[in-house]
Amino acid sequence: MRADSPGVESYSQRTPTDDVERELMRAVKRLLDATVAAVALVVLLPVLAAVGLAIRLRMGSPILFRQVRPGLHGAPFTLVKFRTMRPARAGEEELATDAQRLTGLGRFLRRYSLDELPQLWNVLLGDMSLVGPRPLLMRYLDRYTSEQFRRHEMRPGITGWAQVRGRNAVSWDARLAMDIWYVDNWSLALDAHILLETIARVVMRDGISQPGHATMPEFMGTSRSAANGK
Repeated sequence: MRADSPGVESYSQRTPTDDVERELMRAVKRLLDATVAAVALVVLLPVLAAVGLAIRLRMGSPILFRQVRPGLHGAPFTLVKFRTMRPARAGEEELATDAQRLTGLGRFLRRYSLDELPQLWNVLLGDMSLVGPRPLLMRYLDRYTSEQFRRHEMRPGITGWAQVRGRNAVSWDARLAMDIWYVDNWSLALDAHILLETIARVVMRDGISQPGHATMPEFMGTSRSAANGK
């Protein structure tokens, strides 16, 4: 993602901060994350309880989906979300797609991003941030180019620059390039902009999935020619 790409001009020209100022900004970002997550968990407690009850009644246990994901610098942590898929049935473990296993309730939760709400707990613990590159799968770590791996220089976020620029409806190369752009250009003002735009996109239900997929197809790595810009 070039710094002069459409939609990012207002941030691409900011003056780079020195190391001390950048670390101070990171500390403020972490304080804001923890404060907002704590308040949101209390305010949204009735919503969390209602969603949990609906999952229990419609899909049974477990209510939460837990999966180890790479966090800051690629260190693993356990991400929590509301469960949106039924378990794979006997004999279909290798054949069942996300689209086939996604339930009607799960589609509703994803449509309004309600399945993401438990990640506020990850934010409170310090595993995640409100804004940052989305935490992907551990098996992707060996598939990144050295430049793509730089997305782990920031804590993963509940939402991020790539999410408000297409969410799951853009290609992997474009999405990862936007993650790197965010790492190089982040600021508290940019985070606020992303949070506000996230709300708008959730309301519009924009970019939830790629055509033909319930979410995103698996990332298989970037070809050498694409990585070299050829």
